[in-house]
Order: sequence, then C-alpha cells, then structure tokens
Amino acid sequence: MHGDAQVFGRSAVLPMVTRTRLYHDGTLVLEDFPARDVAAHLADPASVLWLDLYRPGPAEFIMLGREFGIHELALEDAAHRGQRPKLDRYRTREFLSAYAVTVSPDGAQLAYSEIAVFLTSQAMITVRKDDGLDIEDVVARWDEGPDLAGHGVGFLLHGLLDHLVDGHFAAVQQLDDSIEELEGLLFAAGRREIEAVQRRVFALRKSLVQLRRVVLPMREVVNTLMRPGLHLINDPLAPYYQDVYDHVLRATEWTESLRDLVASVMETNLSVQANRMNLIMKKVTSWAAIIAVPTAITGYYGQNLPYPGFGRESGFVTSAAVIVLLSALLYLTFKRKDWL
Repeated sequence: MHGDAQVFGRSAVLPMVTRTRLYHDGTLVLEDFPARDVAAHLADPASVLWLDLYRPGPAEFIMLGREFGIHELALEDAAHRGQRPKLDRYRTREFLSAYAVTVSPDGAQLAYSEIAVFLTSQAMITVRKDDGLDIEDVVARWDEGPDLAGHGVGFLLHGLLDHLVDGHFAAVQQLDDSIEELEGLLFAAGRREIEAVQRRVFALRKSLVQLRRVVLPMREVVNTLMRPGLHLINDPLAPYYQDVYDHVLRATEWTESLRDLVASVMETNLSVQANRMNLIMKKVTSWAAIIAVPTAITGYYGQNLPYPGFGRESGFVTSAAVIVLLSALLYLTFKRKDWL
C-alpha cells in the first residue's frame, strides 16, 4: 500500500478546489491553502487534510484519479448524477455517495443535492455537483468538536454525515408538519379546499417517495462504516457514529410511517368525497320525489275525461290542496330522516 504523499505528484493542479483544510496531530494548522501544497502536507503521516471540489470537469476527475490513486469506477460514479446512496470499497480507497435534503417553505416540495466523497488514509475529498449542500455548516460542526480532530479522516467524515442525516431528519419533520396541516382542510366543504387537499397530498406523496430513496440506503452506508474491518472508525468515534446511525433509523422509520399516513389521508379524502356525493344524491332524490307529487296530480287533472270536480272551481281547489298537503308531508318526512 502506497501512502497518499507517494501517489500525489509534484505537478498536481486542481483548479476546482474551493476549500482546503489541514490538521496535524489533531490540530487545525492551515486552511484554504493552494492545491500544489498537498503533496508536501501529505508527506507527513501525522497530517490529515480535506479538499472540497465544486463542479469539477472531466479533466479534474482524471487528475484526481491519477494523483490520489482513485479507481476509475469511483470517478465515473462521482462524475454522473443520480447515484444511489452507497459506500464502495476499492482496495485502499473508499467512495461514498449521499444526498443533502431540504424542503420548500410550503412543506411539500423536496430538493436534494448529491455529494460524492473519496476517503483515503489521510484525506477526505468531497465533490459537490451543486450548491445545495451547506458546506459552512459542516465546517462549523468540525470546529465545534476540536477534541475529536485527532481521530483523522473518521472525524471529518462524521461531521459530514452528521450534517446530512440531520438534514434528512429535519425534512421528515417538515413533511410530517405539512401532513398535519391537511387535517384542517380534509373535512372542509369548499371546492377550493378539496382541490388544495388533493394537490398537497399528491405533492407530499411524491416528496416522500423521493425522500425514501435518499434516507433508506443511508442505513446500510452508516452500518458498513461501523464495521471493524473498514478501519475508518476507531473506538472513541464509535459512539458518535452510533448516534448518527440511530438518527438514520429514526428518519427511516418516520418516513415509512408518513407514507402510510399519506395513504390514509388519500383514502379518507376519497371516503369524504363519496359521503358528500351520497348526501347530494339523497337531497336530489328527495326533491325529485316532492316535485313528482304536483306533476302527477296536475297530469291526472289534465286528462280530457270527466273527473270529480271537472269544470268546477272546487276541483281546482281540491287538486291544489292535495298538492300542498302531500308535498309538505314528503318534505317533513325527508327532513326528519335527514335527507334534506
């Protein structure tokens, strides 16, 4: 196994480096230094560094593979979007793919940012394909726990994973709050409210499906990192990674329960609409029955045949009285049965 300093050439030029950090014996000693100095820093086994690449091109990936000895398949995965969250091992290097997640202010739309991470014995290289990841928050987490910096790359990786998983957890919570807001609209009778519920339910279900694809694989990623054979996490860091793993499990279980809750909301919405339709049909049928009484009576008296009261005013009075009485009787009967 060659050291990182040996695989990093003197002529290395990484123009897409946006952030750099150097730790020596667990202490931050240098920040935002040029990429040409990486070889000199890695020559010291006590040095650990972080490089952040923002939207690198094909030339930068080729340079990255040549100088750090990263496998071509890992570089290919990092260059293309849409990778599944995963952890791949390539002899002396590891490749991790993950997502940062945010939810829109209305609580229905999900936005995610893909990040690729290369791990070596002395360096962590992050590749960002857009500006969706709040890298400043990751740096702040490192600064909040300087006593852990002596644990090397595992310390840097923990800060990144802690930020990502907390983002997943916050997104699940926001989606949960959005689903709770639907309860007030679910039984509203207005047409606008009904349409709003249908649109929001569809958007929430779509967001939950996308979130599940991001959150669920992270369980296996963190679990693999915690295995002893990987040698990335030492005993002092194990409790911190266990905490991250617990958050991953909670976010995963919460996402699954929200999927069931959204399905329940959809079923309830359909049931409410069906009940309203039945109520409308009862009202229409009741009014049709009431209207049928005068229609039948006037039709009977409209026959060109002699009948009781034919040609006399009493016949008209009698038919009108029968219409009023029967219509009123039907109205009261339907009203008592709550059909009107």
